[in-house]
Order: sequence, then C-alpha cells, then structure tokens
Amino acid sequence: MSPRIPRDFVLPDPAAVRTVRSADGAELNVEEYGPDGAPLIVLAHGWTCATAFWAPVVNRLVADFRVVAYDQRGHGRSPAPAGPAGYSTAKLAEDLEAVLVATVPAGRRAVVAGHSMGGMTIMAAGGRPEVAARTAANVLVNTGPSALVEELTVLPPAVRGRGLRRFLHRQVLRSRLPLGPVNGISRAVLKYATMGPATPADRVEGCAQIVHACPSGVRFHWAGVLETLDVHAGLARLTAPTAVVAGSHDRLTPPVHARRIAAELPDPCGLLELAGAGHMSPVERPADVAGEIRRIAALVAHDLAAPVPAPEAAVPEAVVPAPAAAPESVRNTPVEESA
Repeated sequence: MSPRIPRDFVLPDPAAVRTVRSADGAELNVEEYGPDGAPLIVLAHGWTCATAFWAPVVNRLVADFRVVAYDQRGHGRSPAPAGPAGYSTAKLAEDLEAVLVATVPAGRRAVVAGHSMGGMTIMAAGGRPEVAARTAANVLVNTGPSALVEELTVLPPAVRGRGLRRFLHRQVLRSRLPLGPVNGISRAVLKYATMGPATPADRVEGCAQIVHACPSGVRFHWAGVLETLDVHAGLARLTAPTAVVAGSHDRLTPPVHARRIAAELPDPCGLLELAGAGHMSPVERPADVAGEIRRIAALVAHDLAAPVPAPEAAVPEAVVPAPAAAPESVRNTPVEESA
C-alpha cells in the first residue's frame, strides 16, 4: 500500500488563478495565495516539478504573505513548448519576467525564491531591468550555475573514471523513458537520487507523485538545457540581497555549487546548509526553507511594504470676501420711514 501524502502537500485554496503570456506567447499557469496587499513572495519550481511542489512551503507562509507560484513551461498546467526552440535559459528568464510584471504591481517588490531549475531561472534573469525593479531579494535553493553533469554524485563511487561517470549521468538525465507508476522501486530510486536518507516515506510519496506527473518529453528537453547550463553572467548581475540554501546530501546539485554561488554574488546574504537534506529541501525540510524566506523577507521588509498612497490634496475652501465696511457717516443711522 502506498503511503498517504502529508497534509501539508495539499495547496490551500488559491486567492487568484491566472494565465500569463510570456514573450514568445507561451502560456504560464500562475496561482496566488494569501491576503491581498501582504508582502509578496514569488516561487519558481525546479525540473520535473510543479506548483504543487511548493505546497509545504506555501502552507507555512500563506498567513503572512501573498505567495505567487507558477508552473514552468511544460510543467503542471503550463503547456509544453511546440518545439526545441522553446527550451532555453533565455525562455526561463522571459517567463519569470512575465510573471513578475503580471503579479508585482508597479512600485512594489517581492522576495523571489527558486528551487533547482527555478534558482537557475533567477540567475538567468539577472540584469533584466523589469526583474530587478520588482525584486527585493532572492533565495536560491538547491541549485547551481554550471557544470551540473560534472558535479553529479548520483552514481556510486565504485563507478570510476570521470569520462565514464559523465557519460552515464548524461544517459540517466536525458532518458526519454516514462517514469511509469509510483511504486516501491520508483520511490526507492527517487529517494536515493534526490532526497536525504532520513526522509519519511510519506514525503517521498508526495514528491514522487509530482515528479512522475512530468511528461517524459518535457523532462528530456529540459535535461538537455541543464546539461550545458552556464548562468554565471546572470549570477554576477543579481544586485538584490541573495541567500543560498543547500542540502548536505544533495546528489544533483551538491553543496559545492552553493558555495560557488555565494562566492560570486554581488550582495550575498547567507549560506544555509541543511544537514541530512537532499535535493528536495522544500518538501524534505519545508520549515527550514520557509524560515529562510521569512528571514530574508524581514531583512528587506521596507522594500516589501506596499507603498502608502499619497494623501489627496485638500481642496481649498472657497473664500468669500467680507462685505465692505459701511462708511462711518451711515453706521447706526436710523432709517426714516417714508410718509
């Protein structure tokens, strides 16, 4: 029998759902949670995931923030691109820009958090004026800027030879085979590759249901983008305060990536390494990830506050001129009655 997913894997009822069009016309499913007018948080999920992946974090933020989460193109309820040209880091950056323009009102800014490919999205969008204007701070979770295949530790150390390991890792990532139904074997494989060894079975189950729902073609095309990823240029242009989160047991983006990112950031704001966590920190350790987002939000609270409307200019009262004073000769002069 499959474990039941945890209660926090169920998203709250959205306050708003909209479709946002990106620069090339791609449609993106965007969902908003929490009170209107509250400080804004925008969440970008990773490869093979969806908005639902953020549910454990959303549930820990929604009381105090307006949380915006969107499905990356081809994931969740966002349609897949028509062809290979629709898959690139430039498209990821364009999509994030479109979401921010649509959901962050002019004059306001948000904390933007990205997990895995979502973090790569934030780095790819570094330096875009519309993104910078709407970003108060960033949180990069379990992500890397380049050399992803070279740093993978999915295969055991017994597989020796850098060339052989790179070849086998590439074959694993770019497989076109469907993942099939979630069962005991697939759960075990997913847990080994993406999660820490102490992750409870119900959280593995919840994560597996999300990952297995990603179409194999979408998974394949985005794997090709990740294989040659290099977003160092955008990383160097992230001018907003930026925090980094890593998992000590992350096999897909090991902590070496987080340290490189922190070293290159123009305005680093902390590196949090979660002991025992794997690649899926937002579902493995949602309280820690939500806590780090809250910490960054508190640091930039002034930038997140909704602007106070300028008071309306007071309409001056009409000035009624005083009647001219009567000449002294007629004051208090009784009026004679006519005969």
